[in-house]
Parts: sequence; C-alpha cells; structure tokens
Amino acid sequence: MNETTVCAVGNVATPPVYRDLANGASARFRLAVTARYWDREKSAWTDGHTNFFTVWANRALATNVGASLSVGDPVIVQGRLKVRTEQRDGQSWTSADIDAVAIGHDLSRGTSAFRRPSKGDTGSSPTPQPEPSWESEPGAQPEPAGVT
Repeated sequence: MNETTVCAVGNVATPPVYRDLANGASARFRLAVTARYWDREKSAWTDGHTNFFTVWANRALATNVGASLSVGDPVIVQGRLKVRTEQRDGQSWTSADIDAVAIGHDLSRGTSAFRRPSKGDTGSSPTPQPEPSWESEPGAQPEPAGVT
C-alpha cells in the first residue's frame, strides 16, 4: 500500500498527552509548522501560514516523547500523513495527523542531551496528563502559546 511519508519541522504547540494502554504506550501532541519567506519589500524574514498537525507516537517512542518534549520545543517529525474529513453537527471538519516513526529536537535551533533508557526501565513512564481541548471552529485561527 502506498502511504504519504512526510518530514515536518516545527514547534510543539501543546503539552504531550501520554497514555498507558492495554496494547502499549501512546502519546500525542500538536505540532505547529510555520512557513517563513524573505519579504523583498520589507527586506526581512516574514512568517507565513501556520499548519497544525496532531502527532501520534506509539510504544517506546511514546514513552520517550512524554519524557522529552514540552511546549515550544523545536522538533523534526517523520511519519505517515493521514488526512481525515468528517461531518459533525452539520459542519465539515478536516484534520491532519502524522503517525510518527521518528521525532527529534531540531539541533539547528538549540542543543539537546541524548539519554538511552536503561534496559527493563518500566518505572520512568511519564505520568498521564489531562486531555487538552484541541477543537477549534472551522475557519478559526488558533493562537499557539509559546510557538516561535
């Protein structure tokens, strides 16, 4: 089966939500990806449109996401793109999700210290977080906190 693989560079826009489920760990967060371009009239870099993706991580990747990422962190996410459209209350909603294969800090914008989890380390799972409200009305422009 053909799948659309993407590599997105952006900022963590919401706190990662970690869950320990029967079939393994799961984590998700919103990723803000803003295009930048050189504005010749202003002779300066200008922010373009911001796209938001829900990033899903599973198993060991989920555990490491929960322990490593926080709002505002610059990250690189590689994974499979899934775009869904659904009808709710008579309105059409579209969402773009990335089923992550790899996630890492963007080292062009800062430093990071890598640590391997010790073998058999089951006590370091992040604590489950309350569900954030990620819903926004169609066409509404969300205000991301801590995103640069």
